[in-house]
Amino acid sequence: MGKLATGRASSKSSKLLDEFNASLMFDKKLYAEDIEGSIAHASMLQAQDIISQRELHQIIGGLAQVKKEIEESSFVFDIADEDIHMAIEKRLTEIIGDAGKKLHTARSRNDQVALDFRLYVQKNSKNLEKLILKLIETLLDIADANSSTLLPGFTHLQHAQPINFGYHMLAYVAMFQRDILRFSDSFKRNNFSPLGCAALAGTPYKIDRDYTAKKLGFDAPTVNCLDTVSDRDFALEILFNISTLMTHISRLCEELVLWSSSEFGFISLSDEYSTSSSIMPQKKNPDVPELLRGKTGRVYGNLISLLTVLKGLPLAYNKDMQEDKEGVFDSVETATISLRILNEAMATMSVHIDVMENGCKVGHLSATDLADYLVRECDMAFRDAYKITGAIVAQAEKSGIDLSEMSLEELKVADSRINENVLEFLNLRNSMNARASYGGTSIKSTKDQIKYFKKWIENYDV
Repeated sequence: MGKLATGRASSKSSKLLDEFNASLMFDKKLYAEDIEGSIAHASMLQAQDIISQRELHQIIGGLAQVKKEIEESSFVFDIADEDIHMAIEKRLTEIIGDAGKKLHTARSRNDQVALDFRLYVQKNSKNLEKLILKLIETLLDIADANSSTLLPGFTHLQHAQPINFGYHMLAYVAMFQRDILRFSDSFKRNNFSPLGCAALAGTPYKIDRDYTAKKLGFDAPTVNCLDTVSDRDFALEILFNISTLMTHISRLCEELVLWSSSEFGFISLSDEYSTSSSIMPQKKNPDVPELLRGKTGRVYGNLISLLTVLKGLPLAYNKDMQEDKEGVFDSVETATISLRILNEAMATMSVHIDVMENGCKVGHLSATDLADYLVRECDMAFRDAYKITGAIVAQAEKSGIDLSEMSLEELKVADSRINENVLEFLNLRNSMNARASYGGTSIKSTKDQIKYFKKWIENYDV
């Protein structure tokens, strides 16, 4: 059987054009969505008496065989068929004859590809939500086990204030929660069916778009056909959502790389998720977080690429839009494996509690607490307290000790109003627990946040 879509052409297209024009070698990934959409379309055609019951049974049976052949790798993909839609329809017609030629009634490849692609995006948005949820659960387990583990909090990558490691993990839980909600919002906004829009202006056949929308799990059909066949906002949204997700993954991975270095030594990644050097046998390289950090740039590129393709296109469909899928496929696959391997790497890493807590004795992390003490206990203006605290820190550095280790006598040299209560303020664990305001780092606040996120997960319906 020759090409199905030859139309007015009087001569055979060149092999070079076939190679340049075809999308089959990548859009064949949409075979399941294409068959699902075709079954819904054929069912609607029969319900509207456009095809017979017998023809519907033939079409459904033939599509089931096509799907089986594809999944068993016996289906012959011919680049001359251009795309997965034509390849399936051609094979269907070979199997069932003339009934297969009726499947495309009241349909165009324009609404067909918009449907297939949207189904793919919607399905994978939900899959990514589930994977992010698993990662959140792992991070919550780590947070729960480390809500009293002291860790230096950083600003500008400089030691700032004592926090706990569980609290630090919860910061990423909050990021990934936003990622889930972003995917969820996009799913709701894009859960409308393109099927029945035909080329750009609808169809003269008396079709039932509500029927097919419901059958395919959409909330309703799209409102304007001209917009629908040229709309790829749903593809841009999943690319943006993945890019933001990977930004958060990359930030966590940057910290994993730092924390696993000898200079920090806060964590160790398991041997299962680390690699060795080809020449230095002692090396244990954090390849997983490094690769995840690198793959973030890859998904950014896919987003920018599609934005650039779409920015100057007139309505409605243009062949440029064939460039919409590969980047989305790549980003979805990248995000999927990234979430899976990051979850495993986090679940199997070791936390070095003593090293983290010793790290809090570097950088005078309780300096802010000393300034607050001077304001509250010695009735000083904050700027005066700030200046005195700076002088005490300078003295601690000169003595080669941390502020939290200074004696009362050493502290009183700076101001005679300082009394023994100051030692409680300078205690690192007390400093951490003093920050008990809503969203703060105290153990109680950390545990409250863990409860909040766990309750949210229990009530969240993917």
